[in-house]
Amino acid sequence: MEKRYRVLQDIVEKELSYAAHDLDHVMRVYHLCLILAGQRDDVDTEVLIPAVLLHDIARAKEDEDNSGEIDHAVLGAEMAEKILQDLNYDPDLRQEITHCILAHRFRTGHQPESIEAKILFDADKLDIIGATGIARSFMLAGQHGERLYHEVSVEEYLKENIGENGRIKDASKHTTNLEFELKLRKIPDRLYTEEAKAIARKRVRFMESFFKTLVEEVTGNK
Repeated sequence: MEKRYRVLQDIVEKELSYAAHDLDHVMRVYHLCLILAGQRDDVDTEVLIPAVLLHDIARAKEDEDNSGEIDHAVLGAEMAEKILQDLNYDPDLRQEITHCILAHRFRTGHQPESIEAKILFDADKLDIIGATGIARSFMLAGQHGERLYHEVSVEEYLKENIGENGRIKDASKHTTNLEFELKLRKIPDRLYTEEAKAIARKRVRFMESFFKTLVEEVTGNK
């Protein structure tokens, strides 16, 4: 990584959140972005790399906000704008980078428009599925005091524990198997690049096998 990007990395590391959204996550997404971008000739790395490094800079602030009003993608874009301005980034480049950050999350309502934004979106979602996704899910589960497994209908759970804004009301009632059924299983259909979709389908198949075995073990059937 070039020296100028290491400056951003150092800034980001001081702001990062808990284990599931730490510098390791950022660097996994960074490497996935390079893989996805490496198969194309229409990607501006001057936009993509800063966007990757800064995409979760406001995550800690969202995690610490009990009101549920902070969206780390929205606040992160604002924080990134200030950081990039202080580092004398060109205004047009800043706009492209902050668009990527704003659009990297499902719930912001902002759709990725540029190829750089689509690649960041896809790479960020790839990191929440597969073996890495399972590991991250259990890290978050431990952080929020969730149970290992909970058998409940998806429809019933949605009524009980998901708010109108799509956020979980009580994290202690959430489980990794519900996260998979509600969100992670659907990831391949929500990605933008064909390369990412192929990786996602493989990772979801692994998760299906894992959760099938988990259910068998916790219910005493294996």
